[in-house]
Parts: sequence; structure tokens; C-alpha cells
Amino acid sequence: MNKKSNVLAIGIMFFLFAMISFVTGLQNPMGVIAKAQFGATNLMSQLGNAANFIAYAFMGLPAGFLLKGKGYKFTALTAVAIGFIGVAISYLSGVFGNFAIYLLGAFVSGFSMCMLNTVVNPLLNTLGGGGNRGNQLIQLGGSCNSLSATIVPVLAGYLIGEVTENTQVADVNAALFIAMGIFALAFVIIFFSTIPEPELEAAAAAGEQKKEGTLESIKGAVSHKNLVFGVIAIFLYVGIEVGIPNMANLYMTSADGLGMAAGVAGTLVGAYWFLMLCGRLVGGAVGGKVSSRAMMTAVSSAAIVFILLGMFLPKTWTMSLLGAEVPVGMLFFVICGLCTSIMWGAIFNLAVEGLGRYTSIASGLFMVMVCGGGILPLVQGAVADAAGYVNSYWVLIAALVYTLWFALYGSKTNK
Repeated sequence: MNKKSNVLAIGIMFFLFAMISFVTGLQNPMGVIAKAQFGATNLMSQLGNAANFIAYAFMGLPAGFLLKGKGYKFTALTAVAIGFIGVAISYLSGVFGNFAIYLLGAFVSGFSMCMLNTVVNPLLNTLGGGGNRGNQLIQLGGSCNSLSATIVPVLAGYLIGEVTENTQVADVNAALFIAMGIFALAFVIIFFSTIPEPELEAAAAAGEQKKEGTLESIKGAVSHKNLVFGVIAIFLYVGIEVGIPNMANLYMTSADGLGMAAGVAGTLVGAYWFLMLCGRLVGGAVGGKVSSRAMMTAVSSAAIVFILLGMFLPKTWTMSLLGAEVPVGMLFFVICGLCTSIMWGAIFNLAVEGLGRYTSIASGLFMVMVCGGGILPLVQGAVADAAGYVNSYWVLIAALVYTLWFALYGSKTNK
């Protein structure tokens, strides 16, 4: 691979990272719409998000094997085409006012996001040569992801405006059209680009493309304990990343919560994703010098402290922001974006250390476990229904304790 092709491939992967968060991020404001238009409970309002992420459980391993057999470019093109279809179905849910169609659109979009994630993470890690440099590239790609994620809740919040009984999916059509346009543009760019295929080339050169079957590949991958503990960590991490802003958005906009305007709440949620952007930029800057283990230990510990402060600071302690009185505790939930920012890249980097030819299969296993981004918020929503919005964050505290353990002990390789 020459340096010119590497630079182009890295740029395309950064672009795909941004697409992933734009489409995934739409599920957050859609939860607010579901409560208004369909009378959903907190649990039901998370079903669109759950459908999006549970799709990973179905597509993760197939995407890994598609990547192994057909390469990065073919897998990316297929993912982009499926993504366009998924967002188009979401648009049709507004046309027909049908919650089931909306869930189908979220599910199909999840297939696409899973496949794109399967492509971008191992390729960036490989182009960086693994280790600290591989983590650094994933962090920088994650910055593009966070920039896109910052825009989505702010855009959707102001499209929705004041949440009323008349709020509906059609209110965010502009965001859906933008997403479809991004997919169409991405397909053209990728189709006419040359993307390195390091694993296909290595397999062909070594005569390995042959005979290692599905079961053997999976057994070879999971023989590495750091991968096994890592896929559990990624399951919990994605639930943490999604659960913090999703529940905060519901809490702020719901009548039985803070009753704030969707635009104000969306801006605060956007600030969470913006802080993720800042954290990933910092992670990208220092990732070549600071180990993934040290980064994970620091941010997991800090996130536990911030969430506890958000839960226990009195609601009467408020600040005037954007024309609304916002409890100071909510700001600590927002600050958690700095902590969740570098977790994805660091966990992936630690989990695939020493896997060699099993990296693409490991990426597929990772994508299966991204379904945690749908399952943990569902659990959190159920706890919110039973015990209140604030108490639901105990679910995330428990998950963060595990990510801290993974950083300190579970990420050590077999050797």
C-alpha cells in the first residue's frame, strides 16, 4: 500500500464514521417523537433505538465474513445502499403515520451501520499499524463521528420545536432527506475510489483464502481472552454512550420530568456529542503516546464520578442556559461525553491486540455486541418507568464498573 492510497482510504473511512453517527443519532429525537405521536412509554420510546442496535446482533458476524471474503470496498458499498433504503423507510413511516414502519426503518438502518462499523474500525487500525498509532487513527475517525452526532440532536430539536401532542415523524423530514443525500453521495465517492484491501492481499499471497471455515475462525478469535472480555466491554460501552444522552433528553422534555423545550434539550444533548468530539480530538492527538489502557482507566473512573454527581446533586441547584433553568446535575451528564469519547477506539484496540488474521472476524464479533446500544437503554427505560429517570442511571454505573475492570485486568493478552 502506498502512502497516497492510504491517505485517501483514511479520508473515506473518516467520512463513513460521520455517516454512522448521523443516522444512529436520529433515533434519539425519534424517541421524543414516539412518546408524543404514539403515546409511547419511556420503555417503548427506546424501541427505535433498540431496533437500530439489535440489528447489529443479526448482521455482525455476516458482515465480518463478508468483509473477509469480499473486502472493504464491496462491504462499504453494500452498507451504503442498505442505509439509503433504511432511511427511506423511516421517511415512509412519517408519510403513513405508522410506528411499525418506523421500527422497520430503524432496523434496516442498523444493518447498514453495523456493516459500516465493520469496515472502518479494522481498516483504520490496520492502516495505523495497530498499537498506539492504530488507536490514534480510530480516535481521529471518531472525531468525525462526534461532529456529525453533535449536529443531529440540535438540528432535530429545532425541527421538532415545542413537544406537543401534534409532534410527528414528518417534522424531521429535512434530517431524513439529508441522510439519504449523504448515502447517495457516499456511494458515488466509494464506487470511484480505490480502497486498500490488506487482508485480501495478504491472504492471497499466503494462500490462506482457502480453507479456514466459519467455526474455526470464530474459535481462533475467541481463544484470545482480551477479545472475549473486550466484546463484553463494547456491549456495555455502547449502552453507556447511548443511554446517557437518550435518558437525559427524555428527562428534560417529558412532562413528568423537567418539561423543557425540545430545542433546548436537543442543544444540551448536542453538547454531549460535541464534548465527545473534543475528547476524540484530544485522544487522537495524544493516542500515539498514551496507551489505550491508561486512557480507558482514566475515563471510566471519571465517568462514574460524573454520573454520581449528576444523580445526587439537588435539582434545586440550577443554572440559566438557553433561556431555561437547567439543574447543574444535568451538566455532569453532558460532561460525560468527554469520557465516552475515547472508549470505543481504546476498547477495540485493546481487544484485537495480537489477533493477526482473526482481526476481521473479531470486528464482526464486535458489531454483534454493539446491540448493547439498544438493550441497555431499554433496561434503563424500564427502570425509569419503575423508579424514575435519575435512578435509571444506576444501570450505567454498573456498566462503567466493568469497563474499568476491563481496562485494568481484562484487556491483558494471553501471552
